[in-house]
Amino acid sequence: MTGIICALKIEVEGLKALMSEGEKKTIAGMDFFSGEIKGRNVVLLECGIGKVNAAMGTQIMIDYYKPNVIINSGIAGSLSKELRIGDIVISKDCVEHDMNGTALGDPRGEIWYTDEKRIDIPADKATYEKLAQCCNVLENVNVKIGRVATGDIFISNVKQREFIAGEFKALCCEMEGGAVGHVCYRNKVPFAVLRSISDDLSFNEAVDFETFRNLAAENSIRVMTEFLK
Repeated sequence: MTGIICALKIEVEGLKALMSEGEKKTIAGMDFFSGEIKGRNVVLLECGIGKVNAAMGTQIMIDYYKPNVIINSGIAGSLSKELRIGDIVISKDCVEHDMNGTALGDPRGEIWYTDEKRIDIPADKATYEKLAQCCNVLENVNVKIGRVATGDIFISNVKQREFIAGEFKALCCEMEGGAVGHVCYRNKVPFAVLRSISDDLSFNEAVDFETFRNLAAENSIRVMTEFLK
């Protein structure tokens, strides 16, 4: 079974429309939809915004549905001048940029587990390479594989974005992917993050958010449909 955790309700609704023999189950106030898409068993979740919601939804999905792989899909802000609105970032790994134990002498972003410490949360190579391949269904879209930076902060300031880019060598910043990856890593479940860029470093205010949201959802749905084939 493939688990798909989305940041946008419109993505869940779009994928759910492709689902046959669907079943809804509500756990901890979260709605999980399971069924078949393109002959594959799939479970869908709109987790809500932020790391705690994403982590909670991911653990429930793993415990209850036991997926073979989990994909987190949504939008993100660019940390690179090479990425423009509508481009795609796929995670090679994730970091939690708001983890900060530097006052104790720890590196910024270092996560303390019970049995190890690490900064990077590695995505599954076969999964992120396949997702990148599936982006071929999109036209005129720049696709990059690299690091996704996650934190419980909406980063709107250019200087803050430049700092995160320099500190972590990340391509984009968002609020859920690293938490999904964190839980998957500890449960030994393969994962990857797929993100559409919603705003670039130049803050192009001419782009209408509603229009972009629909475009981002459509792109994600097309890639995920191809992936499930």
